[in-house]
Amino acid sequence: MKKSIASVCLSGDLLQKIEATAYAGYDGLEIFENDLMLFNQSPAEVGKIVRDKGLEIVALQPFRDFEGMPADKMQKNFDRAERKFDLMEELGTDSLLICSNVSRHCIDDFNRTVDHFAELAERAAKRNFKIGYEALAWGRHIRDYEQAWKLVKHVDHKNLGIILDSFHIFARSGDLSTIAEIPGDRITLIQIADAPMLDMDVLQWSRHYRCFPGQGDFPMIDFIKAVARTGYDGYISHEIFNDEFRATPCKPNALDGMRSLIWLDEQLHLEEPDLVTNSSTIDTEIPAAEVSAIEFIEFAVDDSAQQQLVGLLDKLGFKQTHKHKSKDVSLYRLGNVSIVVNQEVDSYAQHYFLIHGVSVCAVAFLSNDAEGMAERAKAYHYIAYENDADSGELTIPSVKGIGGELMYFVQDNETGQRFFDVDFTQIADDQSQGMQQRINFDHVTSGVAETEFLSTSLFYRTLFGLCVNQPQDLVDPYGIVVSRTATSRDKKIRLPFNMTRSGGASTERFREAHNGSGVQHIALSCDNILAYVKNVDPDILLPIPSNYYDDLEARFDLDETFARQLRAYNLLYDKTDTGEFIHFYTTSINGLFFEVVQRNKYSNYGEVNAHVRMAAQARHRLTDAP
Repeated sequence: MKKSIASVCLSGDLLQKIEATAYAGYDGLEIFENDLMLFNQSPAEVGKIVRDKGLEIVALQPFRDFEGMPADKMQKNFDRAERKFDLMEELGTDSLLICSNVSRHCIDDFNRTVDHFAELAERAAKRNFKIGYEALAWGRHIRDYEQAWKLVKHVDHKNLGIILDSFHIFARSGDLSTIAEIPGDRITLIQIADAPMLDMDVLQWSRHYRCFPGQGDFPMIDFIKAVARTGYDGYISHEIFNDEFRATPCKPNALDGMRSLIWLDEQLHLEEPDLVTNSSTIDTEIPAAEVSAIEFIEFAVDDSAQQQLVGLLDKLGFKQTHKHKSKDVSLYRLGNVSIVVNQEVDSYAQHYFLIHGVSVCAVAFLSNDAEGMAERAKAYHYIAYENDADSGELTIPSVKGIGGELMYFVQDNETGQRFFDVDFTQIADDQSQGMQQRINFDHVTSGVAETEFLSTSLFYRTLFGLCVNQPQDLVDPYGIVVSRTATSRDKKIRLPFNMTRSGGASTERFREAHNGSGVQHIALSCDNILAYVKNVDPDILLPIPSNYYDDLEARFDLDETFARQLRAYNLLYDKTDTGEFIHFYTTSINGLFFEVVQRNKYSNYGEVNAHVRMAAQARHRLTDAP
């Protein structure tokens, strides 16, 4: 299937949209008529620009309120159509998109509508044009694709076909069964859009919340499989109306759209390989997403920041166990958790530090095919980065991720050898201050800008193959924080990411301190948090108000001794039907903080306590350093 995007998906003027479409590697562009109307060059000149960029104009769209009108209005509509045909001729496109009538003047008379489209199709045929008819979910009388197909089938003209738009289908019933009845050659165009599941007016939902496949909650794989089974081999084209996209630079956004089409095709290859012989949007097989755990987290520091960070790590129970063989890089370990502290001059970490201060500059993921993950990243147009390795040291494939920090792919070693066994010299044993229990990474949370939120969803889904849940709102004293979580199926990788529209809320306070997006929150898991917290310096514990514990005791039937321990150590608590969750937070460095959790058959993140943490951090923000 050929790849296209509608100009309405992208920000900027029409020339910028054309350039972004070519830059991202699409085959074609749908031109939204408003973009053409606001442009200062003629349609013929626009057509030449498009073709010079190696693109095809897939369609002119949209032509509105055509069918079913009273006789006195229909002649005007046919005249309008002829004007559009003239415009199409100048542009050099042969397809016109017509969406179902929403006018209050539209008459509910099927036979009349059939006659109108029969005449229009005949007029189009005389000029070698095609008409594509699309059912709007809020159409006056035709509002689902089954009705649209009934109309197209009754007209029975080779110059009239149906346009299938995934948003309009899923916004209505979501029933894909009728697609099987439609021959592929009767489909003029496939328009594709995902969206979050929202209970709201469908017109507002459509105009503001559409997104690229993989960024929302619609079953897009089911849709593309249903289309592939028809034998359709034309364009798959994005049509997205989204406030965030209008505020996003057009080239990165166009690239995300391309990534989503590659992802769709990859899923089609995996689930229905027999359907893709003549409908591929990728040239070669993409290596599978193979990440199994977080191997280490790397901090960028200078001398003063190193002392501050190491002080916090020491109070959490970490111990320096290794020193890099050739660089000014140290390794701190606690249980199975590895924290790399990098202050090597003229390194990526130091450049990152100059921009962001003490911060996470890299997250490393264990993989049984690290080179394959690098190839996968290349196939999805993510930016590769090669580390500066001396002879005998590991060359670790990596890509730039959220906020510019690196995502490393560390090869899993069947012999049990770890990254620090190769590049580091051990200077102490790794029994960390008497912590005789299992300590692991639990989750790593990033704070991102509103304009990066959907792109982050796609990054985790396409590159890492993670499941991305629906957004949920967290109440901050100074606004609402919207959170999503990307997780592996076995839950060994958990990567929440948050955004807010409020400048005073916790996520934006972090982004201001950090000078951009990045890792805000590192959570560690343990077996016995009461035993753990007793060894933690109380100076670094985020203070929790006494009123919280009064409410907690009212909600849960807690053992009296246990309740006192929660208060004494600033521990938070939640309980569900399946299990319980105990956790504490540290104070922050440069907006970043740690959390330690104990899970007892509990799969959430203590969201019920998020507002308590955010309020406590807001109070503590003037004395952020531990």
